[in-house]
Amino acid sequence: MRVTVPDPDQALRAYLYADPAAHSLSPHMHAAAFAHAGLNGTYEARRVLPADLPQAVQALRSAGTLGANLSLPHKETVLPLLDDLSSAARLIGAVNTIVHRGGQLSGDNTDAPGLLAALRDAGLDDAGRGSVVILGAGGAARAAAFVALSDLARPTWVVNRTLGRAQALAADFSGLGNVQAAPAIDVPWEAAQVVINASSAGLNDPDQTPLDATFLARLPAGALIYDMVYKPAETRLIREAHARGLRAHNGLGMLAHQARLAFQAWTGTDVPVQVFLDALRAAGAPR
Repeated sequence: MRVTVPDPDQALRAYLYADPAAHSLSPHMHAAAFAHAGLNGTYEARRVLPADLPQAVQALRSAGTLGANLSLPHKETVLPLLDDLSSAARLIGAVNTIVHRGGQLSGDNTDAPGLLAALRDAGLDDAGRGSVVILGAGGAARAAAFVALSDLARPTWVVNRTLGRAQALAADFSGLGNVQAAPAIDVPWEAAQVVINASSAGLNDPDQTPLDATFLARLPAGALIYDMVYKPAETRLIREAHARGLRAHNGLGMLAHQARLAFQAWTGTDVPVQVFLDALRAAGAPR
């Protein structure tokens, strides 16, 4: 995708489209990035209901609009509303970043490389051979499956409350590697090196968990738990993982890395990820 560097004096706009959206810390990150880059820009989190998504996407074609990030529930349903997709977005089947250029809207996925960077920051051993277990079957889970199979080349298990959705995801990614869908009770947890919560469990209720603690108890000592939920900072999944001596991280790192990549796609400016992390801390996000 060719990037045109914006005029620093032009008023620029970017958005988050989600439902809900009020909890998002993304406006704090992008405000800091605009300031660091010396650009006159704003970033607004907007609640967009599913029925209103086509109209909201069309509005991104206006002058001065850089594009938008997408979160639940829009990452998959947005695809037919866009003019083209990056190769990663096409393979993943989900878009979290829309880039506007000259009236055309391109869909990209910065969740996948953002997750990979966050896993490595969290101490993922690239040389390990353990499997990856993904909890969830939506757009975020699709990005996680792409990372597990394409970047990490690990056997992958998909666990979801609705088994049919997990099976559909596994079928979509079967061409990339060894991926299976199964109920949690059938997963060989003793062989898992990474468990990724890509569901919304814990987002609105910190006592909700996507995984019974009995399965956590079967993980090997060196396993890494990565919960994409970042607010609250310590979900029940993380608390129970720590109680068993496992490494566990929330989704703040992924949030910062994917935001940095989206900002670069919009503006052509590579702002250090630390700027995004510092903005999250300043906004009250705990480590």
